[in-house]
Amino acid sequence: MGNPLLDVMSNVDQAFLDKYELKLANQILAEDKHQPMYKELAEKKDVQYVAGGATQNSIRIAQWLLQVPGATSYFGAIGDDDFGRKLRETASQEGVNVQYMVDRAAPTGTCATCIMDGERSLVANLAAANNYKVDHVKQPENWALVEAARVVYSAGFFITVSPESILLVAKHCAEHSKTYCMNLSAPFISQVPPFKKTLLDAMPYIDFLFGNETEARAFADSEGWGTQDIPEIALKIARFPKENGSRGRTVVVTQGKDPTVIASNGKVQQFPVIALPKEKLVDTNGAGDAFVGGFLSQLVAGKDLAECCRAGNFAAHIVIQRSGVTLPEKPDGFAWA
Repeated sequence: MGNPLLDVMSNVDQAFLDKYELKLANQILAEDKHQPMYKELAEKKDVQYVAGGATQNSIRIAQWLLQVPGATSYFGAIGDDDFGRKLRETASQEGVNVQYMVDRAAPTGTCATCIMDGERSLVANLAAANNYKVDHVKQPENWALVEAARVVYSAGFFITVSPESILLVAKHCAEHSKTYCMNLSAPFISQVPPFKKTLLDAMPYIDFLFGNETEARAFADSEGWGTQDIPEIALKIARFPKENGSRGRTVVVTQGKDPTVIASNGKVQQFPVIALPKEKLVDTNGAGDAFVGGFLSQLVAGKDLAECCRAGNFAAHIVIQRSGVTLPEKPDGFAWA
C-alpha cells in the first residue's frame, strides 16, 4: 500500500534548487511555494514521465524479479484522469495486480524529480494519493488480497495518508504470522511528531524496517540517542518492543556506495554493494526503492538475508544506470539461488 505518483523528471541546476529551496538527496512534500515548479519542469526539453511513488516502485521491481504475473498486488489512490490511466497501464503491463481507489475529485499525484550530477531531490504533490481511505482495504475483494499475501510492504510516506490502513494490515500480519515491512522513507517522517507517532504505533508489528543512513540518523536524533553510528542505530531500532516477539525485527540500512547494514537477532552484518564507475551512473532516483523491491522478491521466496541483499543490490545497480525507475524487459544477469 502506498502513494502512486507520476514522476516528472528533469535535470536542473543549482539555481533551480535554490529558487525552490531544495536539497539534493532529500524528499519532501510539496508546499504552495513549490507549485510553479511542476510547470517549469514540464517545459524542460529533457522532461520524462515515469510511473512512480516509492512503494509502487518497489513492488514493480519485486514483480520484475519474480517474473510471475500477478505475484504482487498494490493499493493506492489515483485520480480519474490520463495520468492515472497511464499509471494503471504501466503497472499492469509489468504484471502488478493494481487495485487503485479512484478519487474523481482530485488529480493523480505527481512527484517532481529534480536531478543534478546524478543526485536527486524529490518533491511529492500527493493530490489524489493523499485521499486514500481504509474503507478501500476493507472491501471484500481487496481484503481477500490482504489475506492471501505472505509479505506486506508500505513506504513510510504512506504514514502521512492512511495510518488506519497501516495499523489494520500490520495487526493482521502479526496475528497470522505474516511478514510486515515498512520504510523510514525520509527524515521528516521522524521529525514531524504526528508522523513519528504513527511510525512508533506501527513499530511493534514491523518485521523488516528499511531506510538509508540519513533517515536512520534522523530517527536516532528524534529519539535523542546522541549517536551517528549506523550499526548502533540499527541495533537499537531492532530492539524496540515487538508484538510477535518470537520473531525478531530486522533493520536494513542502505548507505549508497558503502556497505548495507543489517541488524537482526542482536547481530550486525554488512553486505558490500556492486561497484559502479562514476561515468555509468545516470541518476540515483529510485535506488532505495529498487533495493527494497529486490530484497522483497527473495524474502517472499524464503531466501536468507544474504540472498535478499544480493537481489536488492542487483536491482539498485540496474536502476541507477537508467533514467528513473525504468526496467529492462527481463532481469538478465540475475541468477536465482
